[in-house]
Order: sequence, then C-alpha cells, then structure tokens
Amino acid sequence: MGIIIRLSISALALWISTLLIDGITVDTDSIPGKIGTLIVVAAIFGVVNAVLRPIIKVIGCAFYIFTLGLIAIVVNALLFMLTSWIAGELGLPFHVEDFWPSAVLGALLVGVVSWLLNLLVPDKD
Repeated sequence: MGIIIRLSISALALWISTLLIDGITVDTDSIPGKIGTLIVVAAIFGVVNAVLRPIIKVIGCAFYIFTLGLIAIVVNALLFMLTSWIAGELGLPFHVEDFWPSAVLGALLVGVVSWLLNLLVPDKD
C-alpha cells in the first residue's frame, strides 16, 4: 500500500509541475489519459532515480564535495530529462522541453512537492 501512496504523491507532484512550468507538458486531453500518463511517468522517474542516482553519486563524489552538493540540482534535472526521453520512447505524451529552465525548475518543484507531501504521510514504524 505504501508504494501506491508514494507513486500517487510523485504523480501529483508531476501534475503540479505541468501546471506551473511552461516547458513541461502532458499532451492528452482526456483526464483518465492524463492520470495514467502521470502515474506511469512517476514510476519511470522513481526507477530512474533508484537505479542511476546511487551510481552517479559514487562516480561523481568529488563533484558533490567540490560544489557543496549543488551539482545535485544539475543531476536531478538531467534525470528528469532522461525520464522525459524514456516516456517519449514508450509513446507517453509527457515532455520536458529544455534543460533550463524547464528541467531544472521541474526537478526542483517535483522534489520539493514530493518531500512536502511525504511529510503528511506517516511511515510504518
């Protein structure tokens, strides 16, 4: 049940990013199609983050230290763009237009909204 809640939170954060940032779009008119697309894109984003983020952190450890962690913003934006590319390859109508400002602001917004919403959902003890 917890994974469904987390996936829903990520999908909601993605939806909010499509509303607030011009370069992030879901090009479908039907509401069920939009919801389904956002849930699948949230799952893709979760898998991309779960698989690639630890590898990037290990390989780029020096960059994280040297930039005091600010490189994480760039990494998040690139992972967000990778998610958009994978969604496009799967035929999903989700698109992030460009790196700046769409991917950077989108990744920041999705991260902050997900974090805030996850604060409201209690973890199992």
